[in-house]
Amino acid sequence: VQLQAYGGGLVQAGGSLRLSCVASRVIVNIDRMRWYRQAPGKERELVATLNKRGATRYADSVKGRFAISRDNTGRTTYLQMNNLKPEDTAVYLCNANGGYYCSASACTNQESTWGQGTQVTVSS
Repeated sequence: VQLQAYGGGLVQAGGSLRLSCVASRVIVNIDRMRWYRQAPGKERELVATLNKRGATRYADSVKGRFAISRDNTGRTTYLQMNNLKPEDTAVYLCNANGGYYCSASACTNQESTWGQGTQVTVSS
């Protein structure tokens, strides 16, 4: 299974973006979907988590501004980002933890899959 992140871009401070993380197959019974970000010269930071029960958690720096959600198909996870700040500038990556996916012939457990990142740049 592969994940692909979309939706990054250049936005002015105060603006909004919605990132999408699309899975190539439905991953069933995912434990957690997460969005991370990594800015140049900084460590990777966990931004938002959505667990299998629908509970969400956010980094203090984005609480009240970002929201993580999934669509009904289970293939796409979103990160809605509002009131963006220059310090939100980073490459954003999605991660699927746990669950399994199936082909026509077999089902395969997956532990952790990362999508390639999408660049978000917020200008002041």
